Amino acid sequence: MAEVDHSELKEIQAAIAKQNFAGALEALEELLAESPEHGDALYFKAVCLRYLREYPRAGQVLEQLLECYPQNGRGHQELAHWYRDQGRLDQALQAYNRACQLNPALTASFKARLQILRKQGRSEEATRVYNQLQQLETLPEPLIAVTDLLYQGKLLRAEDLCRGFLARYPHHVEAMRLLAEIGVRLGIMDDAEFLLESAVEFEPENVAVRMDYVQVLRKRQRFEKALTEARRLLDLGPSNPQYQSLYAIVSMQGGDYAEALRYFDRILEGVPGDPATHTSKGHALKTMGDFNAAVDSYRQAYIHKPDHGEAFYSLSNLKTYRFTEHELARMQELEQSERVAANDRIHVYFALGKAYEDAADYAKAFGYYASGNRLKKVESRYEADQMSADLVAQKTVCTSTLFESKRGMGCELPDPIFIVGLPRAGSTLLEQILSSHSQVDGTLELPNILSLSHRLRRAGRQSDERRGYPDVLQDLTADELQEYGEQYLRDTRIHRQGAPMFTDKMPNNFRHIGLIRLILPNAKIIDARREPMACCFSGFKQLFAEGQEFSYDLTDIGRYYRDYVDLMSHWDAVLPDFVLRVQHESVVADLESEVRRILDFCGLAFEDACLRYFETQRNIRTPSSEQVRQPIFTDSMEQWHHFEPWLGPLKSALQEAHNE
Repeated sequence: MAEVDHSELKEIQAAIAKQNFAGALEALEELLAESPEHGDALYFKAVCLRYLREYPRAGQVLEQLLECYPQNGRGHQELAHWYRDQGRLDQALQAYNRACQLNPALTASFKARLQILRKQGRSEEATRVYNQLQQLETLPEPLIAVTDLLYQGKLLRAEDLCRGFLARYPHHVEAMRLLAEIGVRLGIMDDAEFLLESAVEFEPENVAVRMDYVQVLRKRQRFEKALTEARRLLDLGPSNPQYQSLYAIVSMQGGDYAEALRYFDRILEGVPGDPATHTSKGHALKTMGDFNAAVDSYRQAYIHKPDHGEAFYSLSNLKTYRFTEHELARMQELEQSERVAANDRIHVYFALGKAYEDAADYAKAFGYYASGNRLKKVESRYEADQMSADLVAQKTVCTSTLFESKRGMGCELPDPIFIVGLPRAGSTLLEQILSSHSQVDGTLELPNILSLSHRLRRAGRQSDERRGYPDVLQDLTADELQEYGEQYLRDTRIHRQGAPMFTDKMPNNFRHIGLIRLILPNAKIIDARREPMACCFSGFKQLFAEGQEFSYDLTDIGRYYRDYVDLMSHWDAVLPDFVLRVQHESVVADLESEVRRILDFCGLAFEDACLRYFETQRNIRTPSSEQVRQPIFTDSMEQWHHFEPWLGPLKSALQEAHNE
């Protein structure tokens, strides 16, 4: 898609402001001829056509805009204006509601909703909207603009504007909260935590800030601190379902599933049909291995909210569950409905994909997987070129010379075993095998290394003296490397049960093996590798919660796989014997030999329990949780072949590795 000159858009906006709609429309047609799916251009075209009262054409443009960008709040607002101007007030109200959900800074939508509700005599709803509008309008104008940019996904512009405001008003709590939210979306979790911790000190009674603070602590997996803060909220309102839910979720993530279930049940006593609570309860039961109870809880979620797409997807994500005919029919109804929210629709698409795959209707299954991924990709900010450049930078900076110059530095404790690679490559199985050993604690996909890389990248951006990440690795002192290694061990201790070693199976850590070697030179790293087509397609049909945005497109995922293989070859060259490669197919073919090889690499004595890994009782949070509770099976090894007719883009992307 051709790049659009921002000055062109500014001129178009100026023309619209002067009511020169015909002139703006002419410029937009030229712009869209080069970039037919440009979101801002489509939006402005719809605005111009509506003002020119060309409603059928405006409707067609809006349909195209929202098909390409279903989460575009301004697009839904313009759709609402389009309905309103034609006198279709009920439909307008629905579209305004959706616009406000997607972008709570759209004052025009709040005002229009208020006007329609008052006109229809719906005073109670009008009062709620009026209060929301008043709260929004009490914000300083720059912060309304920050909120708008934030929900448009224009994060860097939002960040610059928010930082500028805070430079003038350094203790403005709402500005701090907004900047923290921007930090979360950019992955700068430590900055977000610091901002919210400070905001809580300035306004201890600000519930919104406290809730955001708990959520950031959760994302950083600082569950002990998150639990303390969640309890404080619960003390403020012991019967408040929102506080109870947050406390239950933090308890669950901290490993106290009994406490989590107790509070989920308490919420459901007061709000029996709450679908989100039934779904969260199902997640807890699934993690604990109570399959039947999890199924019942997910079913309760969709019974009480028939369009709750996450409930259907959660059932499919049990992997071994098979939908009833009634459930399949219901999902097909949802898929056909125009009133289903985008997020519910995405969940339904992936669930239908799994249902039709189980029924061996592979053409339909692929169609649904592709539709779900297409909608997810629209929401994503993933750029394959940028990812490739980031991985090349690792090779450029992390050379043998660098590691030789830092020899003897870092924290020398050998506790962590990092399991890296791509998702769906067999890492959960390796973790289950290792955690069955008496000397190893199985933990989670820990975010600590990724968080440290973000912090180093951020420090480089904000300093004139230091380079960005990974270049900054060359400048780190022995004291800094020691401290970073020790901090990693301190921050991850909450996940351990007392064994000398522990696993960290964050797959994306393969990008940062150089950083790991510098701060934890005696750590063990296992590369979980799987046959490319099987691995990539398995990722494509998995709806990840977050962090794997390359998986929404077959070309992107194939390119990511080959970039991963290329970088791992680099680590092998500059850090000989630091990484053990374990091929999933080899584990399936000869479990005992591979287990012995893994344990030897980790310096662990052989234990027979590692061969009976499926008997190990532990909570497993990944999509493979049900599969690794069973002995080795080969059913999934060749599943991708059923979909081969549609996997041309993936094959081409992987093949490029052999032609370069």
